[in-house]
Amino acid sequence: MSSVPQTNERTSPRALSQGLSTILPVYGLPILMAALIVLFSIVLPETFPTRMNLNSILSDKAIIAMLALAAMIPMLTNKIDLTVGYGIVLWHILAITLQTRFGLAWPAAVAIVLLLGLGFGLLNGLLVEMAKIDSFIATLGSGTIVYAIALWHTGGRQVVGMLPDAFYRINGATLMGLPVSTWYVVAIALLLWIATEYLPVGRFLYAIGANPRAAQLNGIPVRRYVIGAFMSSGLLTAFAGVVLASKLGIGQASVGLEYLLPALVGAFLGSTTIRPGRVNVWGTLVGVGVLAVGISGIQQLGGAFFVEPLFNGVTLLIAIGIAGYGSRRRARAPRRAASNTTSSTNSNTATTAKR
Repeated sequence: MSSVPQTNERTSPRALSQGLSTILPVYGLPILMAALIVLFSIVLPETFPTRMNLNSILSDKAIIAMLALAAMIPMLTNKIDLTVGYGIVLWHILAITLQTRFGLAWPAAVAIVLLLGLGFGLLNGLLVEMAKIDSFIATLGSGTIVYAIALWHTGGRQVVGMLPDAFYRINGATLMGLPVSTWYVVAIALLLWIATEYLPVGRFLYAIGANPRAAQLNGIPVRRYVIGAFMSSGLLTAFAGVVLASKLGIGQASVGLEYLLPALVGAFLGSTTIRPGRVNVWGTLVGVGVLAVGISGIQQLGGAFFVEPLFNGVTLLIAIGIAGYGSRRRARAPRRAASNTTSSTNSNTATTAKR
């Protein structure tokens, strides 16, 4: 008597689809980045898979990565900080003018810029929490004011002057063959990862982002943590401004705003991978990595000057779409579970009644 072969549940199309639906939301973006690296390495074997190109990508995108991490911190509380793009304009100019016009030593200039960034973050936090202004509007307004101050301060001209070699080494030095700015990103990422995943402050920030009212009822000082998140973002933005000043050696108000969109894209992409539905450190860095690899490869293939903003804009829309779809899917999951439970209960009740 021949037996009919049965489909193995583990290899059935349904099981395979369920496995992919579990893996892709978590690791889809890292897989995409790896695929882009392999693709461009095959298409551009002479230029893309080289140490020079690696260092170029790391050096160029380190500031964007720092700004993306800065934007990520308020996002933990479901707020947005647009001043990561506006603030860096003024901070990198001040880091230079404090030395060239006011004769301050570079450590003093750096310290002042960092303190101003911290204070500016405090102002943003007060606008959001005390004045109750929507974070998008508040940071758009304060950021525009800061940008106007930068234009007034420079008069629309470049700020140039002699800077000490030690200041240039803030960005220009190398460590273990990699640009030192890469190690800044690694150090900042590790600190934020430990804080968000293993310390109470991270749990509090995530709880505030999920439901601020419930967090407050559970004794979490919501106002204090939201203001602290904006202050941390302001401090990190100011540090990125110092690194940018060291990299350029000149200050100009036309530089900085182009970092806003890719930084936000990286932060939004970070909420779609590694830990889907939650902004997270490694997801943010993967998001920045996808942008860096994609833009570098396209430019080496002869992409026009408008390719980078186009790529950033399209990726941002895709990231927001994925994040919205994921949140709707998670919202439907409890309802489906409740519906299945009700159906099962009704079925069991009917079976019992028949007996």
